[in-house]
Amino acid sequence: MSPVSYHRADVNGLKIFYRQAGHPGAPKLLLLHGYPSASHMFRDLIPQLADRFHVIAPDLPGFGQSDMPSRDSFTYTFSVLTDVLEGFTDAAGLDRYALYVFDYGAPTGFRLALRRPERITAIITQPSRTPLSSRSAGRSTSRTGNRTRDPHP
Repeated sequence: MSPVSYHRADVNGLKIFYRQAGHPGAPKLLLLHGYPSASHMFRDLIPQLADRFHVIAPDLPGFGQSDMPSRDSFTYTFSVLTDVLEGFTDAAGLDRYALYVFDYGAPTGFRLALRRPERITAIITQPSRTPLSSRSAGRSTSRTGNRTRDPHP
């Protein structure tokens, strides 16, 4: 198994912590964590994938070991988190990669894929509630994936 190493990237003045393992020349796999977790949730998965992929798992701002700016100085929206994630992929040199998205990482990951589709080689997803528009943001999804009634159609 490939050892996991720990790093920080500067993205627009924010220090973004990330874990990585695997050969840099291997296909890249970006793991995006859920809420209220961090890249730590992938601690057992990363070494298992590192023999086939260059695995990178950042902590989103406000999570894990990444900077946690105050709400007065940082707007915690999926759009702004996507801005940071986009800057992170640039700083980490990710020009082509597969995305693994889960829970809170899904809205940012899918937005990133929409912004930079030429970079995405695959999307691996676990069931996630993923509001991409303001219209869908008010809806909830049950565990079976059935939509509940939108109180504000």
